[in-house]
Amino acid sequence: MPSPAAIASARARCFCDDNPMSSTDTIAAIATAAGAGGIGVVRISGDRARAIAQQLCGLRPKPRHAHYARFHDGGGDVIDDGIVLYFRAPASYTGEDVIELQVHGSIAVLRQLLARCLALGARPARPGEFSERAFLNGKLDLVQAEAVADLIAAGDLRAARAARRSLDGVFSRRVDALAQAVLRLRVHLEATIDFVDEPLETLGGHALREGLGQTNADLQILLVEAERGQKLRDGLHAVIVGPPNAGKSSLLNALAGSDRAIVSATAGTTRDVLRETVFVEGIELTLVDTAGLREGGSQIEREGMRRAETEVGRADLALIVLDARDPDSGIAAVADIATAVPERIWVYNKIDLLPAGTLTITPPPAFGDHALGISVRTGMGLTDLHARLARVARGGEGAEGTFSARARQVLALRRAQSELTAAREQLDRDMLELAAESLRAAHDHLGEITGRVAPDDLLGHIFSSFCIGK
Repeated sequence: MPSPAAIASARARCFCDDNPMSSTDTIAAIATAAGAGGIGVVRISGDRARAIAQQLCGLRPKPRHAHYARFHDGGGDVIDDGIVLYFRAPASYTGEDVIELQVHGSIAVLRQLLARCLALGARPARPGEFSERAFLNGKLDLVQAEAVADLIAAGDLRAARAARRSLDGVFSRRVDALAQAVLRLRVHLEATIDFVDEPLETLGGHALREGLGQTNADLQILLVEAERGQKLRDGLHAVIVGPPNAGKSSLLNALAGSDRAIVSATAGTTRDVLRETVFVEGIELTLVDTAGLREGGSQIEREGMRRAETEVGRADLALIVLDARDPDSGIAAVADIATAVPERIWVYNKIDLLPAGTLTITPPPAFGDHALGISVRTGMGLTDLHARLARVARGGEGAEGTFSARARQVLALRRAQSELTAAREQLDRDMLELAAESLRAAHDHLGEITGRVAPDDLLGHIFSSFCIGK
C-alpha cells in the first residue's frame, strides 16, 4: 500500500462538450502521483461516464464494486492496469454518474489515460468544476464546497479539523438557523405593516423586538467563531511598531529565528517594511517590521513612518515595542495609531538593563491590553511572549476554531449584523417599511454565505481559486 503522502494531490477534469453547465456533460479528473509507488486517479463524472469507462476497459462496471481492468488506447494497446469504481447518480460526490480509474502513479500513464478520455469526447475542466457541480446539484452548499479547498490546504491538524467541521455542515447549519430566524421576523413585520392603523405593541411589537435582539446576539456569537475560523485559515497579520532603537528589528529576528532585519544603534536604520512569516501553534503569523515612530527625521525616514502607519491600519495585532528604561516617550510616539489595531501587546524591551527592583510592567492606562517585559538580547520573557501570541492566534485561552471560515463569509456576517442593528433602530422609531427592508438585506447577506443567494460572478470567483480536479 502506498503511504498517504504518495496519494495523488493535483487533479484535472474534462467535459464532453463546450458547455460547462450542460446536463449532458461528462467530466474526468486526472491525478498526479507523489513518489514511487504512488496511485494515479482519473475520475469521470456525467451521463457518459459509464460508457467511456466501458470503451476504456471493455467492461460495464457495477455500482459500488471494485473491478480489476486493463485500460486500452485507441489502437488496442494497454495503457495500464488498475481498478475501476462506479458511483451511480445521485449517490456520488457530484450527484452525477462517477467513474474512478485507479492506475500506477506515472505521470506519463496518467497523461495517456487523460488523452484517451479526451479522444472519447471529454474536454479539459476548469479549476473547481467538480465541487461546482456538487454545489449546483445540491450535494454541497457553498460553505461546504469552500471547505473542501480549505481541507486540502490545511497547514496543521487544528486547521484540518476546522475545515472538516465546515465540510460536515456545522457552519452551514448555524447560518441557516439564523436565516430562518430572520425570515420569521420578516413575516411578522410584513404582517404588521398590513395593519398600519393599529399600534405596534398590540400586534406583537414586544415579541418582535425581543426576537430581533436574540437573533442579533446569536449572530454575534457566530461572528466571533467565524473570525476565529478565518484566523486558522488565513493566519494573522501582526505589525511591530514603536519608537526608534526600542528593539523592533531585534524582536523580529528573535521571533523569526534568523537575522532577517538589520540591527543598529543608529536611529532610523529601518526605513521600509520588512515581512517575515512564522508559525504559532500551526497558525501562520505574518510579522511586519516598521520604521521607528518619532517626530522629525529625514524625508526618507518620514516616508518609512508613513508606511508603518499604513501597515498598522491593515494589522490584526500590534506588537508595540518600548524601551523599558523610558516607556513614556515611546507610548507618546505610538498613542495616536495604537487604537487603529484590534488587538495590542505592549512589549517592554531591554529589561535586563534596568536596576534590580525597578521593573514595573503595565499597559498604558488608556489601553486595557496585555503587557510584558522581555530582553531580546538575553532571551528573557520571550517564552511568555510566544505563549501570548499563541493565545491571540487561537482567539482566546484554550479556544479552538469550531469551523473554518473565509473573509467573504465573515464580511457577510458583519453586513447582516449591521442590517439587524439598523432594523432595531428603525423599529424603535416606528419606521416599519425601512425595518422590513433591513431584515430583507440581512436575510440576503446570510444567504450569500451558503449560496442560497449567489450571483454568478461570486461563484466564478470562488471556484476559480480551487485546485484543478476539485
